[in-house]
Amino acid sequence: MDSLESIRWSAVALAPDLMLASGILLLIIVGLIWRNAGLFHGIALAVTGIAFAWELLRWSVGNEPAVLFNGVIKTGDFVVFLNLIISLGGILTVIMTWLSTRPQQRLPEYYALILAVILGAHLLVMSESLLMLFIALELISICSYVLAAFAFDKSATEGSLKYFVFGSVASAVMIYGFSLLYGMSGTLTFTSIEFVQGIAEQPLPLFLAASLFSLAGFLYKVAAAPMHPWVPDVYEGAPMPVVAFFSVVPKVAGFGILCKFITILNMRGFPDWQLILGVVTIATLTVGNFSALWQKNVKRLMAYSSIAQSGFLLVAVVAFSANGYQYFLFYASVYLLITFLVFLYLQEFENIGVTTIADYSGTGKSFLWPAIFLLVGMIALTGLPPTAGFTAKLFVFSTLWDGYSVTGKSLLLWVLVFGLLNTVVALFYYLRIPYFAFVRPATDAPAENNFTKTNLLGAILVFLILLLFFKPGLLMGWINKINFVP
Repeated sequence: MDSLESIRWSAVALAPDLMLASGILLLIIVGLIWRNAGLFHGIALAVTGIAFAWELLRWSVGNEPAVLFNGVIKTGDFVVFLNLIISLGGILTVIMTWLSTRPQQRLPEYYALILAVILGAHLLVMSESLLMLFIALELISICSYVLAAFAFDKSATEGSLKYFVFGSVASAVMIYGFSLLYGMSGTLTFTSIEFVQGIAEQPLPLFLAASLFSLAGFLYKVAAAPMHPWVPDVYEGAPMPVVAFFSVVPKVAGFGILCKFITILNMRGFPDWQLILGVVTIATLTVGNFSALWQKNVKRLMAYSSIAQSGFLLVAVVAFSANGYQYFLFYASVYLLITFLVFLYLQEFENIGVTTIADYSGTGKSFLWPAIFLLVGMIALTGLPPTAGFTAKLFVFSTLWDGYSVTGKSLLLWVLVFGLLNTVVALFYYLRIPYFAFVRPATDAPAENNFTKTNLLGAILVFLILLLFFKPGLLMGWINKINFVP
């Protein structure tokens, strides 16, 4: 009876996730009967909205860490906050799809896959077991492979195939690492004392190999170097709402579990995981920013931008401090708002045939509001005031400086210097689109400066981005309540 009660209580705690699962089934069933696009948009928006509202309610009443289903998953403030970001990303993806003038084919299947990725992301950040961690990652990955092809053209198919092949190899390497860790520790629960004691007793070469194989899967999911080559082709071929979704939801979930997993591995004391992650961070920043300089296609530019942003998120993680994890949450929240603002207007311009940077020539005069809002988004991604992007970068760099001041580790100073230099590099490619839009000669396109529904959503996102620059305490007040416990 106690076991049944535990399962019942665990199921209640997973109400948002059960809602997502129910939404997937509802979309599939309704899709067999009706073919009404508005109905599918409404169902997807309602399901993601309810999931977000439930997580918000759970946050407001307090959420003490709770182990569910005999230690397979665990909830807590850190998890709930990440789930809020993930669910909000789902809501904005649905809205972007709804606002797109390009009709999306197979909407029931499309939204069912979106909800499945959100469900997988929720389960991933809650995972306490290597088995659940792998299942959640594969749920995200397999659905993402299909979503990447939803433009239904040659470019999308090619990107999806590359994504699948690369992801399959990464998953195989990762599960081999998991099997080694399980063999060393004798338990699947990677947050348990038995796991830590088990890996501490093993020879260093075996432990290092198992850990690096496991880490490969996380780096693949967050698009960090050297597991990043799939990103440009996938972003170029996928529909714009899917690209925005990929830029935030799987990435935030991957970073959430990475924070937990790397903290556990670091308890062994050796090797120096801060050094390993620091090298990965520098490589990711450098590859992402310098590769973006040579891009002409907007989607490919944003793909390398996404890789670079993974590097900035890693900057917060590599500090290995409570402040670092809190600033990671702030950066992830701000990154969500900025990313959807930018992709919302890249979609607007794509709808009129603007796909390369040169195509933006003169659009600042022809399409004033979209160009202005896109300019704000690009400034925010660069990390310039008066946007929250500046505040987010200031926070993550300050935690590196604090760590260097306390420990004296030169690695943290090197990461800080490389991060600042890469921010300067980012300035050159992020502002290329606004330069073409406002400085280059205008085309013969007629002026379209009406304030549309898209501009209303854009105005809300811009307001929030500016507000969090002037009032970062509104968000940090929430985040400071979180006690990160792996």
